[in-house]
Amino acid sequence: MGSWTTVLMASEGQLIERVARNLPSQAGAGLRVGIGDDAAVIRPRAGLEWVFTTDAFLENVHFLPRMHAPEGVGYKALARATSDLAAMGARPRYFLLSLALPPSCTGKWFDRFLKGMSRAARSFGLVLAGGDTTRNPEAAINLTVIGEVVPGRAVLRSGARPGDIICVSGTLGEAELGLRLLQRGLPVRRKWQGLLHKHFYPEPRLALGAWLARNRRATAMIDTSDGLSTDLGHLCAASGLGAKVWAAKIPKVALPSDLQKLGLDPLQLALDGGEDYELLFTVSRRQARHLPRVVRGVPITVIGEVTRNKRILLIDDAGRTKTLRAQGWDPFRKRGNSKRA
Repeated sequence: MGSWTTVLMASEGQLIERVARNLPSQAGAGLRVGIGDDAAVIRPRAGLEWVFTTDAFLENVHFLPRMHAPEGVGYKALARATSDLAAMGARPRYFLLSLALPPSCTGKWFDRFLKGMSRAARSFGLVLAGGDTTRNPEAAINLTVIGEVVPGRAVLRSGARPGDIICVSGTLGEAELGLRLLQRGLPVRRKWQGLLHKHFYPEPRLALGAWLARNRRATAMIDTSDGLSTDLGHLCAASGLGAKVWAAKIPKVALPSDLQKLGLDPLQLALDGGEDYELLFTVSRRQARHLPRVVRGVPITVIGEVTRNKRILLIDDAGRTKTLRAQGWDPFRKRGNSKRA
């Protein structure tokens, strides 16, 4: 990352000043005391519950300096964490940012990082409330995001019931396809730029999540951060149930003709890729009959149903059934997809 360096900062104070100057961080309204003091002071709004989430974004685990531009690192770090609020149906309000950076990341790289994070914060409606900075051989970014939801309306993973319909938003496998193209070191043609966008700049489904919560449509919900095969397993485990999914119904990424020779399987990308940050949710059969196909501009697809049998099954195009194993992202798995970036 030394190629991004111009002038190294002389003090932590200078680093914090640049954070305050670049990220939305003005105290006011619910944020009584923001950055610059020992801790933040936030006044909760009456009649709402708070939703907290935290997420780590690490160099050489979640991003690679040679592959990911600083703007994308800043944006994606905050987008990942905020997606958890979308999965609860919460509205984002504040975030805390802790940074551990090598000296090479405190110059121009840092300015570009803040530019990307500022873009995300303003897009998601977030205000920086505080954080911490320190020095480390590799960049480590930790975020805590705080949201609000009407009491009793937060959508949990554990609310699915037998017979519920399983739905997913958007298209699955897009982010993984972008990552595969980058990892293969292929020249990035202009016509492929759209295939890389979701990997670099994922969009948390905040409006959809809030709509589902506000209208009490979803019985259970999770975001597809780890891949459909893994995240469906999380949802089913929390609900104490199983599922069957039809492979043909999964909204899979379409491979351009000049990429089909690479041997990539759209179904495998959709099942195990992860990082699409779409919403995977269940709906009662009664509600499913009235569920729109598009909500807030985001398409919704029915892909399966919840079962009493705790097995998770995938039914292929020929009607054959097999167990759907969790092969998505797992930071502690020794084999397979052990690195996100």
